[in-house]
Amino acid sequence: MASVSIQQTQKYFGQTHIIKGVSIDIADGEFCVLVGPSGCGKSTLLRMIAGLEEISGGQISIGGKVVNNMPPKERDIAMVFQNYALYPHMTVRDNMAFSLMLAKREKSVIDERVGKAAGILGLNQLLDRYPRQLSGGQRQRVAMGRAIVRDPQVFLFDEPLSNLDAKLRVQMRTEIKELHQRLKTTSIYVTHDQIEAMTMADKIVVMRDGLVEQIGTPLELYDNPANQFVAGFIGSPSMNFLPGTVMRSGGNVGVQLSDGVVLQMPSGTAGADGQKVIFGTRPEHVELVGGSEGVAAEVVVVEPTGADTQVYSKISGTEVTTIFRERHDFKPGSTIRLRPDPTRAHLFDAANGNRLAA
Repeated sequence: MASVSIQQTQKYFGQTHIIKGVSIDIADGEFCVLVGPSGCGKSTLLRMIAGLEEISGGQISIGGKVVNNMPPKERDIAMVFQNYALYPHMTVRDNMAFSLMLAKREKSVIDERVGKAAGILGLNQLLDRYPRQLSGGQRQRVAMGRAIVRDPQVFLFDEPLSNLDAKLRVQMRTEIKELHQRLKTTSIYVTHDQIEAMTMADKIVVMRDGLVEQIGTPLELYDNPANQFVAGFIGSPSMNFLPGTVMRSGGNVGVQLSDGVVLQMPSGTAGADGQKVIFGTRPEHVELVGGSEGVAAEVVVVEPTGADTQVYSKISGTEVTTIFRERHDFKPGSTIRLRPDPTRAHLFDAANGNRLAA
């Protein structure tokens, strides 16, 4: 096992600047997830760590050793790809053993490591099958087994679950997390699925356009997003955003929406009087109220999921999502009253998207 240090790393493809000075420190044994929209540079960064892409600038170290000019085979990493990358003409056993055979390890060592990995991943009954005889989830287990037998310093995962169906993705997510808890090998995992990031990571790195937007634990990012982009990317359903203006009168603070509706805020709320802001609230932090309390919202769509009810409605012309544990049968076009919890709301500067600290 080893720590990974990425310092001011740059990557150009011709004149196109892909990675723009990224710095991340990943501790020994940590499970770090790189997350962000397609094209943000997360897979390119992973391939740079693996040695599959050249580094245009900056420095990458694995276990305290600079690897900028080191070939992939000398970096002591193992990579699990999105498409499994299994040899179709080889059995499961041979696929898992191949890297050890190339390294000319003794047969007893190969058999021991393959057997151990197969036991961990539940592949003992499949060792003599070929990839074409396996399901998608079984192929992914074989790909992980091939990585495990190498006993690397670092595991690299490049969107390994994106080819699986939704139910199997949830199952494999749990299995990878259990595997990490057992092996405690430093792992770097790339995904565009923020639920994968939230449920699996010790540390999340949110990327956009080749830059790091924020680094932190899942709940740090969820509770204290640095900006509107992170707030909207982390969480499902995503945070609601309502444009407004800070209004201060005496000791009272509010956010006035476009149609004049005012959302009252705690007295310590940041923002200057008259400042244009974005009021952010999570769907689960909005309460259904009666009478004249709260603000009026026009129901657009109701989605019962069994465990809860998701209601899409419009406040001041902006669509908002709410989640209620109770079951409701609201009709589209009807009016309900909603009250966002002001103590759990976030204000973002409308000009630059940064969160306003209280």
